[in-house]
Amino acid sequence: MLRQRVITALVLLAVLLPALFATVAWPFAAIALVAVAAAGWEWARLNGLPGAGAVAYGAVLAGLCVATWAAGASTATPPTLWWMALLAWVIGGALVLPRALRAATGLLLLWLTWLALSNARQAGVAFLLSVLCIVWAADIAAYFGGRAFGRRKLAPAISPGKSWAGAWSGLAGALLLALAWWASDRALALPADGASWFTQVAGRIGVAGMLLATAFLAAMSIVGDLFESLVKRSAGAKDSSRLLPGHGGVLDRIDALLPVLPLALALASL
Repeated sequence: MLRQRVITALVLLAVLLPALFATVAWPFAAIALVAVAAAGWEWARLNGLPGAGAVAYGAVLAGLCVATWAAGASTATPPTLWWMALLAWVIGGALVLPRALRAATGLLLLWLTWLALSNARQAGVAFLLSVLCIVWAADIAAYFGGRAFGRRKLAPAISPGKSWAGAWSGLAGALLLALAWWASDRALALPADGASWFTQVAGRIGVAGMLLATAFLAAMSIVGDLFESLVKRSAGAKDSSRLLPGHGGVLDRIDALLPVLPLALALASL
């Protein structure tokens, strides 16, 4: 299992890193489109659309992304859409149980995720990486904090492994990352268009506002994780698929990013 995980991780890095650091944004947008379409296929299977139905679902999602790309919105999306994403997450969370509504909601949320990834990459590599690192830092800190102090479960009926101690540890990890990255940007005197999400948001709403926004995104990363866990539990599945040997499925790797990416862009537009 460990060998599978390492090999899969190395292959993914070999594909993602050249696209991420390319001088133009479209290679990363194209890879993100493939990943989101695969996540759509997984989502359909988890929600009662196996076989050809799941393939068609993923194809429709890919077509929606391509149409958006062709319309020029993949790198210049109106900020209003990101605030609508917040509403979609609130409504989507409330309607997650009915399977028919779940399928429609997933199509919208995954499309917004691809759109946010494309826009974030257009805003700069530092901007995109800083948003991704909020989720990763919160996840890593939550893992160690939960193992050390996690006795009171956060949502035992949905994800028994999560604890309140882990959630608070994840929040602390995200805030420490935010302060460290913001301080580094200031020390390096980076221009606005080359700065991280932390620096750009701090420039708009102040450092205290940026820290509150970071805490909100860290909390929403937990919501995204629980959202997918609830769907998997409803479907009786441990993983969203086996597309990534040793890692489960694409959704298993991006579930926490689903709400965080569009909401990060909403907050950056304040």
